[in-house]
Amino acid sequence: MALDPITMLTLSIALAAAAALYLAVEWRHVREPSLLFWSAGFATITIGSTLALLRSSGILLIGIWFANGLLVTAHWLFLLGVVRFTEGRLSRGWYAIFAVWVAMLLLPEGPWWSKTMLSVNSSLVALMMFKASALLRPHGTSLSVGAGQLRYVLLVHGLFYLAKAITGAVPGTLIDLAAFRGEIIQISLVEGAMAIMLIALSMTGSERYRREKRIERLAARDPLTALYNRRALEVRAPRLLEDVSPSRPGALLLIDIDRFKSVNDLFGHMAGDRLLIVLSEMIRSVLPNGALAARLGGDEFVILLSDTSHERIVELGNTLRGRFHEAAAQSFATPEAVTLSIGASLFDQPPASLAALIEQGDAALYESKRGGRDSLRLVNRTQPGEAPLQTL
Repeated sequence: MALDPITMLTLSIALAAAAALYLAVEWRHVREPSLLFWSAGFATITIGSTLALLRSSGILLIGIWFANGLLVTAHWLFLLGVVRFTEGRLSRGWYAIFAVWVAMLLLPEGPWWSKTMLSVNSSLVALMMFKASALLRPHGTSLSVGAGQLRYVLLVHGLFYLAKAITGAVPGTLIDLAAFRGEIIQISLVEGAMAIMLIALSMTGSERYRREKRIERLAARDPLTALYNRRALEVRAPRLLEDVSPSRPGALLLIDIDRFKSVNDLFGHMAGDRLLIVLSEMIRSVLPNGALAARLGGDEFVILLSDTSHERIVELGNTLRGRFHEAAAQSFATPEAVTLSIGASLFDQPPASLAALIEQGDAALYESKRGGRDSLRLVNRTQPGEAPLQTL
């Protein structure tokens, strides 16, 4: 099959239509706005490339001006998709692109018309692709691996269109849009087909990777408090516990809300949920770098600390107790105060398992509950001999 302009346009139509359909199906499943914009962009290329075939029938206004206008619109939709994907924003000045294109209608016909049309069209596309690539740059691979690939595909695509714009300004270059004549036009049709495939694959990969990562994050988080759940804690805790040594002691704090049931009984479960969220936010606000926090279930929370000390545990625990007592008292009038009981364990050797460590914390928590609640009980296992239990 000869790679003549009509064949390449037909191939581009088929590829763009397939990309538009595939991205639309993806959007239907996940409802990500970026997918919808990208799908619309490829659909616009499908229509524009189809209209470009009318040049061979002498219908130049639609086959050249309108078809190329749709090419600009398609890349505008690609840019909007990247904006939504990166949660960025565009200034209103970017909408002037369409005013520039409409102004092309006012140009008188002449031997230089095809060159001017090619240069303006290519410059607008290059500008939008550079902007889209720039929006993706600060994120690196934080959004997805595919986003990094998409950034470079769009950048190369923009550089190609910039080269086209420069070529159009070179004297003596043959450019005839009506008859698809000129080497740059032939190369452009080949690049267009390749770009459709690469851009579509990168866009799809970007959203799919980010969706998978989002699902992983959701699976690791408690749906109410957004802290880690127990399973996620079990996965992440071994790395923290391996670093424990006499010079870098570790600690576990097991936290339980005293008289939590009274809040549910008097004010309803929605109120209880709000109280759990308040506590989770407090835990997050005092959590040191490198520490882990999780909701084990019900009103029980756990904090894992590395490179800590007796004094830091006391400070963190008492800060939590004081803030929580104040917040609960202001929000809920209960017969008895709603407070925190904390069981803590300080250790300088990696424990046998996280479960064993939680069991130690649970024993200290039980002593806190039995001793009247609203207290911190600390088992210090860094001292020689039997670990003393301290009420703080």
